[in-house]
Amino acid sequence: MKLHSLNDLLHHELEDLLSAEQQLVEALPLMAESATSPALKSAFKDHLKQTKTHITRLEKAFKALGEEPKAHTCKGMQGLIKEGEEVMKNAVDADTRDAGLIGAAQRVEHYEIAGYGTARAHAEQLGQQEVMTLLQTTLDEEGEANKLLTQLAEGRMSFTGANEKAAAATR
Repeated sequence: MKLHSLNDLLHHELEDLLSAEQQLVEALPLMAESATSPALKSAFKDHLKQTKTHITRLEKAFKALGEEPKAHTCKGMQGLIKEGEEVMKNAVDADTRDAGLIGAAQRVEHYEIAGYGTARAHAEQLGQQEVMTLLQTTLDEEGEANKLLTQLAEGRMSFTGANEKAAAATR
């Protein structure tokens, strides 16, 4: 697709985000299954529900622009998911796997935060208030998911952090 305008770029960003979210719907159940921490399993399952809502919001954004929702394969998300799969396959110790899964999930969140922030800024510039609001809502949720992952990694919840457990396993 040739990008001739900011409107074309916004459309492309939305297609990329839709693909990214669709890929996550497939990956998150595998991550939840691979995690051993109950809190981490729960976080992945909760984020799966939220991800489905993100897809619905993206579909609304397309419709607000008078377009049919269409995904364009997000190669960045493919790579991030592949890295997460490598952690699941290669981590021998459960605590190390949990720490690795958190890191992989945070990479995904950071990627999504960048994508949603960029698309939101484009929508704002184009005066697409409804699209901007939809994207900002998801952007806020992605930020909260990232904060939760940090809390899980650092043990700021009701259990020892995944990073601390993984470090203890190497001693």
